[in-house]
Amino acid sequence: MQKYKNKKQYRCKNYDYSQSGYYFVTICTKNREMFFGDVKNEEMKLSEIGLVAEKFWKETSVRFSIVNLNEYVVMPNHIHGIIEIGDDGRNAPRRVPTGIQPLIKNSLSSIINHFKGNVKKYCNKNNLEYFAWQPRFHDRIIRNDGELNRIREYIINNPRKWESDRNNQDNLFM
Repeated sequence: MQKYKNKKQYRCKNYDYSQSGYYFVTICTKNREMFFGDVKNEEMKLSEIGLVAEKFWKETSVRFSIVNLNEYVVMPNHIHGIIEIGDDGRNAPRRVPTGIQPLIKNSLSSIINHFKGNVKKYCNKNNLEYFAWQPRFHDRIIRNDGELNRIREYIINNPRKWESDRNNQDNLFM
């Protein structure tokens, strides 16, 4: 745990990320490189790596039986998605000790790490080893139906708003 001592904590402290609920995640490529394709006429056109990322994203619910995938979109350099973690029979959420959270089976981190690992492993085996992920990912705990619906709309409209998206490389230095 010493190597994480000076790392910024990105997860919500004392929150059990394996408990049932909806989570909005954004997973970016290293340096926001556009590995997944491009937006043409407000529609995402996936590259080979983009197709692979979409394939492994869809397979997430096969690997994790308590996961239901909701709305998602693969963009040129990031993926937005809503993951629902279902009840695994525990019913009550656990309090997690303060500090860096361990990888808990069926936690949001273990789900995202599995997804990212599969995409990278495919790339390494298929002469696409230059592909890399940004470390970590962004998440938001979705707290109610109104927020869930707003995030769904955001994801659906993301390709149409690519020209002004903060993740668009053309906008990074503005």
